[in-house]
Amino acid sequence: MECLQGIAVSHGVAIGEVLVLDNEGFRIPRRFVSRDAVENELERLAAAMAAASAEVERNRNRVADQLGDEYAAIFSAHLQMLRDPRLQGELEEMIRQRHYSPEYSVSRVLRRYAKVFEELEGGYLAQRASDIFDIEKRLLRHLLGRRREELSQLISPILILAHDLTPSETVNLNPKFALGFVTEVGGPGSHTAIVAEGLGIPAVVGVGHFLTDVSGGDMAIIDGNQGLVIIDPDEDTLDRYRHEVEEYRLAAVKLAALSHLPAETSDKVRLELMGNIEFPYEVEQCLKHGGDGIGLYRTEFLYLGAETEPTEADHYNAYSKVLQAMEGRPVIIRTFDLGADKLATLPKPEDEKNPFLGLRSIRLALSNIPLFRTQLRAILRASVHGTARIMFPMISTLTELRQARMVLADAMEDLEESAVPFDHDIPVGIMVEVPSAVMMLDRFLELADFVSIGTNDLIQYALAVDRGNKDVANLYTATDPAVLRLIHMAIRTAQKANVSVSLCGQMSGVPRYTMLLLGLGLRNFSMTPSSLPEIKRICRAVSIGECEQIANRALSLETANDIRAYLNDEHMKRFPDMPLA
Repeated sequence: MECLQGIAVSHGVAIGEVLVLDNEGFRIPRRFVSRDAVENELERLAAAMAAASAEVERNRNRVADQLGDEYAAIFSAHLQMLRDPRLQGELEEMIRQRHYSPEYSVSRVLRRYAKVFEELEGGYLAQRASDIFDIEKRLLRHLLGRRREELSQLISPILILAHDLTPSETVNLNPKFALGFVTEVGGPGSHTAIVAEGLGIPAVVGVGHFLTDVSGGDMAIIDGNQGLVIIDPDEDTLDRYRHEVEEYRLAAVKLAALSHLPAETSDKVRLELMGNIEFPYEVEQCLKHGGDGIGLYRTEFLYLGAETEPTEADHYNAYSKVLQAMEGRPVIIRTFDLGADKLATLPKPEDEKNPFLGLRSIRLALSNIPLFRTQLRAILRASVHGTARIMFPMISTLTELRQARMVLADAMEDLEESAVPFDHDIPVGIMVEVPSAVMMLDRFLELADFVSIGTNDLIQYALAVDRGNKDVANLYTATDPAVLRLIHMAIRTAQKANVSVSLCGQMSGVPRYTMLLLGLGLRNFSMTPSSLPEIKRICRAVSIGECEQIANRALSLETANDIRAYLNDEHMKRFPDMPLA
């Protein structure tokens, strides 16, 4: 049994067999072959080894001719290993006796070899492990015949272990089969982590180098509460986690009884608890858990992984479906919040060294007016099917907001001229997720009907911490005093102007922060639908007075660790049975 520590980004526990995607994207399944297919599989292995050997030999000869034999020695070593009778014998034995597929046999045997070298003392021998991985990849390339398989095509429940998952791969995961995932890189607040929360599957990121120790089909546990990944767990550990999964199930049943009750504090202060969604089908979960509406409808899924630009009809259909399903409850549709590097239909930026500070979000929209106009027209057309609101992301200057509203006004004029019906009074709001927006909020409120605080980016920009970088993940924290002051300032400014303010970042759905946020004056929360029952339970059990005391105490503390420890203590005093994840 091996326990690995990473960063918990989506809570819950998942147990099952793993599917491994290495850093070049090869899917390494554990597949068994039937007895009558063994000879064919052996022939396939022999063909792959012959092809790989021929490839290595050509590389060796080319390098020897151009640079000399000493530079070609590495290829000679690879060739020697590929032709080693012992390796061939082990691979054939796994296929013939254990009925493993050639792909799984290659991965299993060569990764065992590599681990032996990695554990040897001395730099030279330890480095030979990379040679073995190179051979493994070469053989897999010939056996599989193609690169990464589509994760959307999974047909059985598995845990995904990968070097990284792109946002487009994550949004295509089917939660019915993708029980959870673990990545070697990444940090909290990344888009991949947000999607995992939305899908309601446990996820751990930033584990570091570990894939070489795992093969497809191994049993594993993903503990999305503690950020743990347990490979080949023993029976006692399996029993303990199976019991934990059952406890979660029973707790969920109890919380479900709250879904029809109003979101209000013990002293009868009415709140709005709304859902964040990424896909139209998540509406069902929002309604099931008693959501008052959709506080954040992310629209990036229409673009991620798409080879062609989504049409106005694509946008219209997606938005109409959600608005109709919500039956008059408010739906806040955020215009696309992506970087230019994520849109396959646009030219790649020439000098985008830091995408988070580059051409992204509203900046990208205003640089591509036709793209932006298409989305706005679709939102307006869909607005007749429910209570729609438009929200612009990452607004940092008054000029941006004015320009965005001008594009919206043009879209409205186009529809009016074509006699296309839409809500002429559709509310327009902004995301408050950069410090400049907080500092200038009083002026922004002259042009905005509502605001929503996006803590994921606000933390990143306030603390100068890349939220996707595991090396600085410890600095990315919602409990930093500067972050709390920015949130408090934004809430007070909006309330003074009598403008609705919500918080839709991940912080909104974390139990330890609920009393703090209520004490800071927040009355409108938006979170992943799966978090709604827990947050409603907390809200209905506390009074505004006691929450204000907690907020005042938190604001007086000087470090993020002190604030986090204090909030944890206050939470556990009142809700000892509720996890802090």
